[in-house]
Amino acid sequence: MNRSLAIKLGMIALLILLLMIPLLMINGLIDERQELRDGVLQDIARSSSYNQQLIGPMIVVPFRKSVKVWNTNEKTGVRFLETVERTGELYFLPEQFELDGQVRTETRARGIYEARMFHADNRIDGRFKVPERYGVAAKDFADYRFDEPYLSVGISDIRGIENALTLTLNQQTVDFLPGSRLGWLGQGVHVPLPMITAQGGPELTFGFDLRLQGTGEFQILPVGKSTKVHLSADWPHPSFIGNYLPSNREINEQGFSADWQTSFFSTNLLETLQACEPSDGCEAFRSRAFGVSFIDPVDQYLKSDRAIKYALLFIALTFAGFFLFEVLKSLAVHPVQYALVGVALAFFYLLLLSLSEHIGFTLAYLVSASACVVLIGFYVCHVLRSVSHGLGFSAGLAGLYGLLYGLLSAEDYALLMGSLLLFGLLGVFMVLTRKLDWYGVGAKPAAAMNFELGEVK
Repeated sequence: MNRSLAIKLGMIALLILLLMIPLLMINGLIDERQELRDGVLQDIARSSSYNQQLIGPMIVVPFRKSVKVWNTNEKTGVRFLETVERTGELYFLPEQFELDGQVRTETRARGIYEARMFHADNRIDGRFKVPERYGVAAKDFADYRFDEPYLSVGISDIRGIENALTLTLNQQTVDFLPGSRLGWLGQGVHVPLPMITAQGGPELTFGFDLRLQGTGEFQILPVGKSTKVHLSADWPHPSFIGNYLPSNREINEQGFSADWQTSFFSTNLLETLQACEPSDGCEAFRSRAFGVSFIDPVDQYLKSDRAIKYALLFIALTFAGFFLFEVLKSLAVHPVQYALVGVALAFFYLLLLSLSEHIGFTLAYLVSASACVVLIGFYVCHVLRSVSHGLGFSAGLAGLYGLLYGLLSAEDYALLMGSLLLFGLLGVFMVLTRKLDWYGVGAKPAAAMNFELGEVK
């Protein structure tokens, strides 16, 4: 290969590496703006309510149990049998649990940042079956002393409760009281149940309305031996989260509707609750929730971050097109002119980030890409000394921007589209240069090819 051509290609490669510096700075700016946005969203949630998780209802029966244990006298070393009293709770989950929720979303803005809040209007129904002697074996029952049972509902952020809570239990009405009374359950409400005794009795049907406000996510723990949950909302971009996906769902531009159905066989929730470790907050029990996230799954920062990941490829392809014009049309393009075009390409991502915060990603992409295509096209018309060549280069650049937007929009097919794009461009490059004498490229007149060495005579 001619020495001048090798130097030219080396300088182009060096320019591409140097352009990574501003691209890395812009990528850092994307992360910084995203962190700032997340901080503002947390501030908004802190002043209203956070993500919401609903756990329960469940019936809790506090007990004291007399247990005989062997101890050793520290002075005499004599072992003796001692009766001690230990405390705990018995938990009873519903035989059937049903929740019907209608969700309305709204946005709260602080500056240029917006947080999406939800208002869930829930109707909760079900039934309990408390076994005789609370399920304690007859031979051990005399060792137990039971306190008054109560029904407990865990609500992760009680600031979001928007209505006065009233429980209907076997056609009796009683008001909820603040606090879940279970340390590991966290915040919530409870209802004393003096009518429940160790003799057991008929099934207890319950129902109550819960209007709940939250930010970001709404999760439900399927506490029933049989659980049915229906949620519908005006949010058209739901992200279903948790351990269980909906059995049925419908999503359109007006919102979504989803149904979940689980049982103890699929959740193993009763066994997990019985093995609950209050020291770790019964995390294994609490983690078996499902629900929906009302956060935009792909916002402008994520799209900008994905776009800049293609920056190196984008610059390389543009420089390749520039170089192709140079060798096919016997034109001389100075490395400084390559650098200016590269800087304009880098500025596209800065424009995209700044504009997308105000006008949305799609319009910001259109404006930023158009501005760069017009600027680079105007410049290239003079560099290549031909309006037709400049317009052709601009059309190719606009096509690249269009293909990049397609890659960003079709995340599931990004790899396939990217592979086909590169293969197609390689094919075009090979076809256009199939008859090119690469050994003769560097043998052009000195005025055309020796500018990069400073040897113009």
